[in-house]
Amino acid sequence: MSRVIRFHRTGEPEVLQIDEIDVPAPGANEVQINVRALGINRAEVMYRTGQYVIEPTFPAMLGYEAAGNVAAVGPGVVGFAVGDVVSVVPAFSFDEYGLYGELVNAPAHAVVKHPEVLSFTEAAATWMKFVTAYGALIELGGLQAGEAVLIRAASSSVGLAAIQIANMVGAVPVALTRTSDKREALLQAGAAAVIATQEQDMVAEVMTVTHGKGARMAFDPVGGPEVALVLKALANHGIFFQYGALDTRDIPLSVMDLLGKHLTLRGYQLFEITQNREKLERAKHFINEGLASGQLRPVIDRTFSFDEMAEAHRYMESNAQVGKIVVTL
Repeated sequence: MSRVIRFHRTGEPEVLQIDEIDVPAPGANEVQINVRALGINRAEVMYRTGQYVIEPTFPAMLGYEAAGNVAAVGPGVVGFAVGDVVSVVPAFSFDEYGLYGELVNAPAHAVVKHPEVLSFTEAAATWMKFVTAYGALIELGGLQAGEAVLIRAASSSVGLAAIQIANMVGAVPVALTRTSDKREALLQAGAAAVIATQEQDMVAEVMTVTHGKGARMAFDPVGGPEVALVLKALANHGIFFQYGALDTRDIPLSVMDLLGKHLTLRGYQLFEITQNREKLERAKHFINEGLASGQLRPVIDRTFSFDEMAEAHRYMESNAQVGKIVVTL
């Protein structure tokens, strides 16, 4: 028997409950993991509330990121042995696997041996955010040294990862945040500039930072009406990546901005990288290099215990964090 956290209906954090279940032996191409830490993600909050891209089938498991030790391997698994210290990359759907448990099975292609420099807590805070940011900025966007990238929701775990990745390639990370409350924290995290969009003229500030050229790229999990200003702050041939929908209102689009600057607007999801073996391998290589060199380092905001999962979800919904929320076991 193993304790897992599931929900039997959508709703507030209180719908999360601890159930005891029999965990089956790992099947073909599966790895069984004794979980030591879990990374909490916005997608899990959306899934719990019925606002995610897939509908839950009850009782529903959730959980994309985990770190722990290999407990067993299934038929066909190579490269892993009992006792190995591993992490799980989000490369599956919630209707296939969920990692909120003391003992879980995961698909072998999503399991990585994490660098020895990382603790379990850091490892659980690594892969979702760095792969998400890498996929847009590097794999698809080809961000280069000297180019500016606008990062909305910059204090989120993915936003902080984007700041580090931009710095790693010599680009200019410009953090966008609603108010000045997190300005100092974002500067300390490596942002070249911080723009409080509710207090400052964002377009004018971006033009100052970029010496009138505009930003080469924007990386946005929010959406909504403010995107119109983000697009105005892009350079000629700029690219806008929408990777979330925290604001579900439609995006207003100026045809003249689109045509006049030859802009590219693109929806983007992590699964474009993690479900493509070659792209995922390139992501792993880039991130492992950054971790080994110290240029990439997960930022942990706060940790909770397994029994405090509802509180961890409630804290994420408060939007007070700067960095990753991790649950430890």
